[in-house]
This record gives sequence, C-alpha cells and structure tokens, in this order.
Amino acid sequence: MAKKRFSFSKPFLFTALAGLFVFIIVSAVFMRYIFSGLPPVYEMEEYTPSLTTKVYDRNNKLIHEFSIEKRSMVPLEDIPVDLQNAVVAMEDRDFFKHAGFSIRGIFRALLHDLVTGRAKQGASTLTQQLSRGVFLTQEKKLIRKIREIILAIQIEHQFSKREILQLYLNEIYLGSGAYGVKAAAKKYFDKELSEITTGEAALLVGLIPAPGRYNPFANPAVARQRRNLVLDVMHEQNYINDEELAAAKAEELPTKQPAPEKKPGLYFIEYIRRILEPKYGMDVLWKAGLNIYTTIDIEQQALAEEIMDKKLQEYDEQVAKGLGIEIDPNDSEADAPTPTSEEEPTEAEPETKADYPRLQGAFMVRDVKTGAVRVLVGGRGFSESKFNRATQAKRQPGSSFKPYVWMAALQKGYTPATLVKDLPTMFYYDGRNWRTFDENADLYSLDLAKQPFIASKDFNVWVPQNYGGRAEGWVTLRKGLEKSKNLVAVNLIDAVSPRAVIQVARKAGLTANLPNVPALALGVSVVQMDEHLAALTTFANGGIHTDNYYIERVEDANGRILEQHIPLETAAFSPQHAYLLINMMKGVTQRGSGAYVGRLGRNIAGKTGTTQSHRDMWFVGMTPSTAAAAWMGYDDDTSHENGARFTGSTTARWWTEIMEQILKDEPNDDFAVPEGISFSYINPITGKLAMPTDRNKFLEAFITGTEPQSF
Repeated sequence: MAKKRFSFSKPFLFTALAGLFVFIIVSAVFMRYIFSGLPPVYEMEEYTPSLTTKVYDRNNKLIHEFSIEKRSMVPLEDIPVDLQNAVVAMEDRDFFKHAGFSIRGIFRALLHDLVTGRAKQGASTLTQQLSRGVFLTQEKKLIRKIREIILAIQIEHQFSKREILQLYLNEIYLGSGAYGVKAAAKKYFDKELSEITTGEAALLVGLIPAPGRYNPFANPAVARQRRNLVLDVMHEQNYINDEELAAAKAEELPTKQPAPEKKPGLYFIEYIRRILEPKYGMDVLWKAGLNIYTTIDIEQQALAEEIMDKKLQEYDEQVAKGLGIEIDPNDSEADAPTPTSEEEPTEAEPETKADYPRLQGAFMVRDVKTGAVRVLVGGRGFSESKFNRATQAKRQPGSSFKPYVWMAALQKGYTPATLVKDLPTMFYYDGRNWRTFDENADLYSLDLAKQPFIASKDFNVWVPQNYGGRAEGWVTLRKGLEKSKNLVAVNLIDAVSPRAVIQVARKAGLTANLPNVPALALGVSVVQMDEHLAALTTFANGGIHTDNYYIERVEDANGRILEQHIPLETAAFSPQHAYLLINMMKGVTQRGSGAYVGRLGRNIAGKTGTTQSHRDMWFVGMTPSTAAAAWMGYDDDTSHENGARFTGSTTARWWTEIMEQILKDEPNDDFAVPEGISFSYINPITGKLAMPTDRNKFLEAFITGTEPQSF
C-alpha cells in the first residue's frame, strides 16, 4: 500500500504567506519608526555639548563666563585616574569589554519591568547613559530603551573607549547646575579638577544616579554613605588598596557650598550681554562657547570700584552725622531706592534697609583716541541694583556742560583772552522766546526791573547767579571757564545763541534732547555719562570724535572671528579750536574749581559740574591718552543743599584718588600743539598784551593772527 504524502492546501499557503508579508511590513514600519528617532552618524561625530562662553579683558585675562550649564571640556589625560576608575567601577565595570550594551543588564531590566509593570531606568552602560544624555529624552519607555541601545552600538562603532569615557565625564550632570566633572569639582570643593582627592572623586561619582539626594550640603549623612559605597566598590575591584580606602573614608565632606566669588566688572559684563544677546541670540551667547575679547582692564576696574565705594561710604557717614544718625561704618550694603532700567523691566527692588541717605555713584574710563572703555562702574553693588548709572541714567550735567558753550564761542571768533560779561542778566519769556532784558547800562537795578514781569502771567523771569553770588564785571573767557562762572556762561549763550551750542554738542557726540533755552548753558538738560564722556573727549582728541566701544572681537568655539571692532573717526572740530578749549580746561585743574586734581602733577584738562540744589556732582578729566568721568548723587534725586553740600569739587577728589592709580604707568605727556597756534603773554585782567612790567602776565594760546595787538 503506497504511503500518503503530506501536502499544504492552497488556503493554508496563502494565509502563511500573507502573515509573513504582514510581519515583514510591520517590522519594517517599526524599525523605520525606531531609526527615525535616532540622529545620523555624522551628528554624533560632530557632537559638541553646550559650552561656556568666555569673556576676557584687554590683557586676555578670563573675567567672566556665560553658561546655562556650568561646563568645561577637559581631555581625558587631565581627569584624575581615581575619578575615571570610580566611574567605571560604580557605573559600568565591563565598560572596556562590551560593545555598548549589557545582555545581562537588559534581561534584568526587562524582568523587572514585567514584574513591576513599570519601566526601570537602571542597567545602562556608560555608553547608553551617554547616548541618552546627549541625544535622547529621559522618558522611561521601551521605545526609548531600544533606541538607546542602537545608538550606543553606533557610538561604540564610531568612537574609541577613551573618547567615550572622556565625553561621558564632560557631559554627565552632577547637580547644582554643574555639567561635567571639572565644573562639579569647582562647585562642590572650590578646587581645580587636578587637585581633588580620592574621597572627593568618589563623592562626585556617587552623585551620578541622584545628584539632589546625594548632595553633601543638603544630605550629608546620605552623601557620606554613598561616597563610602563607591570607595568600597573601588576597593573590591582593586582600584585602591586598604590604606587608600581608609584614608579616603576619613576625609571630611564639604560642609558649605563655596560662596560665589565677588567679581569686579559686573556692570560691564551686563552691558556687553545687552549688546551681544540680541545680535547672536541667547542660545549662541550662553551655549556656543564663544570667546569675547573686551576692552576692559579688570585690575583698574577693581580698584575703581573699591575706591569709589569707600569714598561714598565716608560721605554717607558725614551726611548721617549731620542728621544726627549713628550708623555702623560697615553697613555699606544698605539699599537706597533705585530706579528701573528704561531698556527692560526689572523686579521690584528691596525696601530700604538703612535709615540714612545712601549716595550712589558712577565712574567710567576710556581711551581718548580709540574710544576703548577701560573701566565701567555703574553703581555701588550690582547685587543691589543692576541699573547702570553710567549707561542708563540720565542726569543733569551742570557746569560740566559749559565746554560746549565755550567751543561755540571760540567758533564765533572769541579767544581765551576775550573779555566777557560777568554781570547779572535777567531773561524773560514772552510766550514764544526767551529774551534778555536790557537794563540800559545799569540805570535800573534788576530787582526793580523784574517787578512788572513777576506780576504778569504771560511772562516768566529768570535771573541766574554765580555760585556764591559774586560777580566781577568783565573777565577773560579763560577765567570764566576756570572759575565756572554761571553769569559768563549765560551771557555767552545769549551772544552766540543756544542753537549754536546745540550744534556743537551734536557734533561732539551728544544725542540727548537739548532745549533751545539760555539755561542750557548751565547744564539743565539731562545726559548719559557714557555719551557725555565721549563728547568731551572729542576736544582732547584734537577735535576728532570716536564712539565708546567695549568689544575688540568675538570668536566662535573654533577660533573663527565673528566680529571685530573697526575704528571710525569723525572730524568734528578744527584741531586749533579743540586745542584752545582743552588748554583752558587745563586751567580748571590748575587754578579753578577742579584744582584738587592738580596734586597729581599731570597735564589734565577737566571740568566740574554741580546742579541746582546739589543733586548731581560731576567731574570729567582728560590726559592726552586717558579720559574719565565721575558722578555722584542720589537715585531719588534728593538734594544735598541742606546736608553736606557736596559739589563737583567733591567728586573731583575721589576721581583723583582713582586716577592716581590708573595713570601711574602713563607718561605725563602734554596735549600736542597743532599748527596754526601761537602764544603771547597777556594781562589776565585786561586780556591785552602784557606790559614788560606786569607781574602776573600769563602765556596764552591763540589761533595765529587773533592775538591781542595792543597793551
């Protein structure tokens, strides 16, 4: 009897083939889905973690770092061997043997998932942890786990074990905003990575699974237990011997997080952040590892901050004493009311902690010729108020505005020896313009003459006075500036017109709103320190204007230059007029209101400024190479009139103390005399040529051809 052969029926074959086809399609779709969530290999090869942007001063000294993640990349050879061994021992003892994943670990994790019904994050190799930390999310799903393993295999294929370990140690998050072992060493121990001990290395590795839980500052007992566990595992795997184990366990844990270093230049740093963040975006500035080379001299910055704060604290104590208030000399952290930035809103400032007024100040230094800003002090205490009084505050310049008036007079044909009126003058407003009252050669006293105007609602009357109330009649243009005579200033602006003064200020570099009124001569408009300093520096630079600048160049992480400062000069005034003005401003520091500066024994041109009721006190001074401006006052515009009566001469005192240090290595050069300038001895009272017998004759500068011709 013949055997019956087994055969498949057609329906069965069709069903099997269809099932196989569906399986292949489903598998293909699933694998496509899996691989679609993985980065391409070239991205892994080019991967660069979020880096720290570094800021350098003019001498290439690192002064600040911008980073959302506190991270620094360190080559493996610079990472202590104990730290490398601790990571391998604790996190992946088979690291140098596997191909990116552990079969035993995967089965253990899968079994746990099946039993508990929830995903388990453990059982990952260093390579898997790296793939998850760099490229994948932290969600605990099976799909992510599969992608993690595939990516780990690719990483093992593309990188050596040493490269993987190096990347892992620089990438791992260790709590408190610290990414990578170098940042963590600084954060927890205030040490360089090369200085950490075996016990400290074990503590850092112990943080990896749960930085918050094992934080030594928050949970010292748990942190110690975890550190000792890491040390025990290292000992079991023969990375350390018995003596090293005992010594490491005996080490004390850090008990207090290192206090942030009080760094100088924070107002400057904030200013360049405002410049660069809108230009490059937050991600690039904070994460791309830029190198920013700035103009600041951090040593000069530090001493300027220290001296200004010390002097203003002394003045605070004088004011408090005058008010009958006893204060602690060390109470320099008290807050005064502070304004908010006009550029962006800030959080409400803390309530005033002191029961006495607290002065604020600003100080700025720049290079006369280039405009490079060397020092920028925006106030006392960046932590108290980020409002930058050098670049954001708008204050009245007072008499420090007068050089613009004097320049307008020079351009109208005045000379330093020209006699100008130092007599009371009454200005009245007729509803359209300010006009000068002609007292008809003093036939009427101004007090009598102004009475009809006072009674009329259609007229406003203004009668300016010199500081101290004394008028000399007629003085030379030079003496009017040296003694900062208000009556000379208002009579000058009346003669040359406020519009001419505004044109001078605009050419010098001021962009502030300047009213077309006689009071402009006394600095009633508001200006920013940075603009005011740059504008006045134009006169010291032979009439050439250069804008302030703060950044020399910006490079990307690979050293490619993204931007570089390009000098831009504008010829604003003739070198002859600029020299005449700056030569008169030298007299301010030799015989005038800024004479305190003369103790430096240098050729310094300057101008003091004190506003009405002593609300703002200025001094701006310049050598041929360096210019600096100082301001002090109260943020809430409190008057000093009834207190210590500080003036611009007061500000000149601490300006001098700071600049004595800043200028100590600068040659004592004088301002260069341009062609077309001649010198003649004059009588400083008459403004005419000096007689041979004159005892107080003065050597004055003139544009050639404008010298006095008579005695």
